[in-house]
Amino acid sequence: MIKIGDLNLGEFPLLLAPMEDVSDPPFRAVCKSNGADLMFTEFISSEGLIRDAAKSVQKLDVYDYERPIGIQIFGNEISSMREAASIVEAAGPDILDINYGCPVNKVACKGAGAGILLDIDKMVSMTAEIVKEVNIPVTVKTRLGWDENSIRIEEVTERLQDIGIQAISIHARTRKQMYKGEANWKYLADVKNNPRIKIPVFGNGDIDSPEKARIYRDKYGVDGIMIGRAAIGYPWIFNEIKHYFSTGNLLAGPDLEERVAVAKRHLDFSVEWKGEKLGLLEMRRHYTNYFRGLPHFKPYRTALVTTEDYPGVVQILDEVSKVFAGAEF
Repeated sequence: MIKIGDLNLGEFPLLLAPMEDVSDPPFRAVCKSNGADLMFTEFISSEGLIRDAAKSVQKLDVYDYERPIGIQIFGNEISSMREAASIVEAAGPDILDINYGCPVNKVACKGAGAGILLDIDKMVSMTAEIVKEVNIPVTVKTRLGWDENSIRIEEVTERLQDIGIQAISIHARTRKQMYKGEANWKYLADVKNNPRIKIPVFGNGDIDSPEKARIYRDKYGVDGIMIGRAAIGYPWIFNEIKHYFSTGNLLAGPDLEERVAVAKRHLDFSVEWKGEKLGLLEMRRHYTNYFRGLPHFKPYRTALVTTEDYPGVVQILDEVSKVFAGAEF
């Protein structure tokens, strides 16, 4: 059984990745109901928490049905990260996760996220201070390195383990790669085969099907898989992977009725949590995947991403349900 602290995650947990403007409570709700074992919030700015910025504070919202749940923070100042960690612990998550992997310029080029991979000593010092600050398990999400010439992921994992983190999730790309090219899981196998590494190692990058999940599990020996982009608009992927692991057979995908029902449930929670304007706006990224493979869907997708009132979007979803009834994906 894979454990983080006292949390028992089962034999091979499937994790929902922390994704900015995606991994919010509405999205987490549909992923949890479809098999996600451990989920993380969107990353939260340490400076935003300290300043009590409304957007950052709202991201602390976690619900009992989500547990176990981790709250993720990022920043480049050790003192700010330590103070933010204390604020996070007070919000009641099961895990505090540190983002050392975000590659976008506005984060990495300021020394936060993947930017700290250019200063491993600071990464270790910052992590040590956070571990000392809180009484809940601390985990880390990171990348292989800044670029192909600076991959030190075995050393990084050893050093972070030595100062007290209780699990690590590794996106098998460098910061330079962003989300391009193929994720190189060979380095994750190296970490798992290192006899000094005792903490769970979760792999992330390129897993978009049950077949690939099993191949990567068996080939690279990780303790679990973190899924990000493949779950956007398709939360069923978690249960599909679990079914394939346990039976060797592919689970039939959701039919149109199920897709519409889950999209509506996601939409309702999004509007309830964020308000109508922002809730509608942030749902737009999900519709393509909710209805991927539906022939002649483009006009309806256009309507879904341009309609600006909640009743109008619901009406379009109802129309999709009628017009495409019985359609196969």
